[in-house]
Amino acid sequence: MRVIVYTGTSISTPEARKIIDAEYQPPVRRDDLRSIKGHVDVIGIIDGVFFDRAAVAHREIIEIMNSGTVVVGGSSMGALRAAELAPYGMIGVGTIFGWYRDGVIESDDEVAVTFNPDTLAPLSVPLVNVRATLEAAVSAGVLTGASASSLIRLTRKMFYPDRNYTGILKMGVEAWVLSNEQKEMLSGFISEHEIDVKKQDAVLVLEKVREIAGAK
Repeated sequence: MRVIVYTGTSISTPEARKIIDAEYQPPVRRDDLRSIKGHVDVIGIIDGVFFDRAAVAHREIIEIMNSGTVVVGGSSMGALRAAELAPYGMIGVGTIFGWYRDGVIESDDEVAVTFNPDTLAPLSVPLVNVRATLEAAVSAGVLTGASASSLIRLTRKMFYPDRNYTGILKMGVEAWVLSNEQKEMLSGFISEHEIDVKKQDAVLVLEKVREIAGAK
């Protein structure tokens, strides 16, 4: 049974390997799937490159699925491509996949982050995580729904490598969305209750890949 997983940013390879022992590759990019030698039973796509480098193409995913490989996606690039290619047989899992599928979010930059090229660790906060964390803050009574919506709009205007909670809260005060007191309350909530929905979904991808591999 041969399994390949593309990740490293949404979840680290050591953490991922605890869930399933597979061939781990860095975030997928254009032509990576076409360069694979030999048959692969299951591929999990979690992370992929965006914007400044060519992203994995829809056609190459379709081609490898047509060869008999099962492809599962979620969390980041995997969620985006799975939502687009579900009619062709790509399997999508997780919250972010559902958001793309249902039209809650549309832009690639919702999941984009900048990352350390050596460690693959993220250096910015993805907009999807901001959404999930602010929703939790609203549910906890720390933030109003209107303020959360305004903060999301402000965050969308930021260039994705510059997104971080310090900058977002600062913009919130400058735009009169938050008072200084509200900023401190929200900052404390984020410190204790930040939601990493990309990592949660990455775990779901790995569990689904493990399930499919075990059934083959």
